[in-house]
Amino acid sequence: MTTRTRPGTARTALVFALITGAALTLTACAGGDPATTPAGASGAPGAAGAAKGGLPTEDVVSAVKKNEAAAKLLPADVRQRGSFTLASSVATPPSSAYLPDGKTVVGVDADFAAAVAKALGLEAKREVVGFEAILPALGSGKYDVGTGNFGVTEERRKAIDFVTYINDGQGFASRADSSLKAVTDLTQLCGLKVAVNAGTTFERTLEQNKGRCAEAGKKPYEVNVYSETGAIWMSLQQGRSDVVMNTINGVRYAVTQQKNVKFLNEYRRLDVGFAFKKGTPLAPAFQAAVNGLKADGTYDRILRKWGVTGSGIATSRISPPEIPAPKK
Repeated sequence: MTTRTRPGTARTALVFALITGAALTLTACAGGDPATTPAGASGAPGAAGAAKGGLPTEDVVSAVKKNEAAAKLLPADVRQRGSFTLASSVATPPSSAYLPDGKTVVGVDADFAAAVAKALGLEAKREVVGFEAILPALGSGKYDVGTGNFGVTEERRKAIDFVTYINDGQGFASRADSSLKAVTDLTQLCGLKVAVNAGTTFERTLEQNKGRCAEAGKKPYEVNVYSETGAIWMSLQQGRSDVVMNTINGVRYAVTQQKNVKFLNEYRRLDVGFAFKKGTPLAPAFQAAVNGLKADGTYDRILRKWGVTGSGIATSRISPPEIPAPKK
């Protein structure tokens, strides 16, 4: 897979490195608090073949063979050029991260993209792009596919097609000395400062529900929006935010890497998928490729490598309905 990085990716890697500089050493059994981690839930990436910095380097993709049935579903022009363009957001493991060289992109998203490319007999030409820019760029036709742990929502389905490959969602973390135990109702956040990434389902969820605090006669919560994932954890550590809302798998990983931070709970689950321009002819081939990876065992090997077995799905689907949010 070829990768072309944009200016600023080195800074992103540096910010994350600063956050995890005092990281705990990963072990095969690393994970969340047993009292708050449900059976089968994900924890830290497996230690087998881990590189310096704690990220696993086990090769789970090179043995993937071409899936002829899936490849036949590709549009003729894509088969002819033998590649697809891939816009990738690099945020935080286990979804995506840089190896210590600051250039090599790894993670759940990278492994699934590489495995699907091999199954389809194509080269994935990756460009690292800011999270907020990917979906609009897909709509304009600049890229064929996007990855960035994109949750499937009704709003996004209006303009984007998805091919699902995992199930992740929204989770919370706080400093260890916080009185919060679990956020099951957003009114528990009233009066607090919540750190999120820009353009995410986390930002949308919080903004759409801000009125709940007033209805409950409480002071509204403040949404602190950051463009880089490292910055949200820095804001928490420095006391500028009280709570972080991020991906379930990302939060579970982050709390194994930082001192004085605790995982609170999963708030809601969302299907996550490859993103495409609406009406793309690529979706059936990608769906067949993902389901082929499930059949040959590659799918489970990727999940085990990154410690996210709790995020497995039964079958890949094209733009399924959004999983309903909690009623509270």
